[in-house]
Amino acid sequence: MSMEGKICMVTGANSGIGKETAKALSEMNATVVLVCRDKERGEKAREDIINQTGNKNIDLILCDLSSQEQIRKLVTEFKEKYQNLHVLINNAGVMLKKRVISIDGIEMNFAVNHLAPFLLTNLLLDVIKKSAPSRIVIVSSAAHRMAKMDFDDLQSEKKKYRLFRVYGVSKLAVMLFTYELSRKLDGTGVTVNALHPGLVNTNLGRDQSKFSQGFGKAFFKSPEKGAETSIYLASTPDVEGITGKYWIKKEQHKSSEGSYNLEYAEKLWKICVEMTKLDIQ
Repeated sequence: MSMEGKICMVTGANSGIGKETAKALSEMNATVVLVCRDKERGEKAREDIINQTGNKNIDLILCDLSSQEQIRKLVTEFKEKYQNLHVLINNAGVMLKKRVISIDGIEMNFAVNHLAPFLLTNLLLDVIKKSAPSRIVIVSSAAHRMAKMDFDDLQSEKKKYRLFRVYGVSKLAVMLFTYELSRKLDGTGVTVNALHPGLVNTNLGRDQSKFSQGFGKAFFKSPEKGAETSIYLASTPDVEGITGKYWIKKEQHKSSEGSYNLEYAEKLWKICVEMTKLDIQ
């Protein structure tokens, strides 16, 4: 399969699922823009991918996705270099066992896992629409099934901080965003799909206990296997025109009942517009 002439952006691309996704798209001769926070790791990933695939059309843009200012700078830099964006893969994520606040004063799991893709995607929509048929792929998690939206405590300030509840809420928000965006983009030629990559041994668990990290290395799937559905949704002709779906192992699945709540999706959208100061409806 060739993706020559296609421009793809992958966030969190210096390791794990993101790097494997970027590598696979590079092997298909796509132009791939790696979005990474750390310069040294990002340049190492870019060098690795070029050496392993022979594709020199690999770019690197640095961005700490917990900062809305940096996301805006990322978009400006991208638009100065490129006229099109055929595939956007919102892959980056965090899973923090303690409550941490971003530079914008937002709880970090919510800031990176949900608000970052919300802001980045909306700021790039003009280029993505112009590039249609184009695709937006969002890495979610089965953890969304354990969560319930609490609009009175999106910042996890009121209740005791529990990792899997807070992480799950951020991923439920991602699901609501996926479905709402797919409705808003109906008829534009832009598809939006979310996926659960499975339990994957990545840096996402670097904040966990030594035992948990060891367990992950022993029993979780490799990043190569974890990236398969992301790669599939980004590249295969089989999903052309399919939008607003949730995928596991390259197959459509039902997400949680709460993720289909239209009222929640609309309410969350409005809140996120305010939190990111976007001039959109």
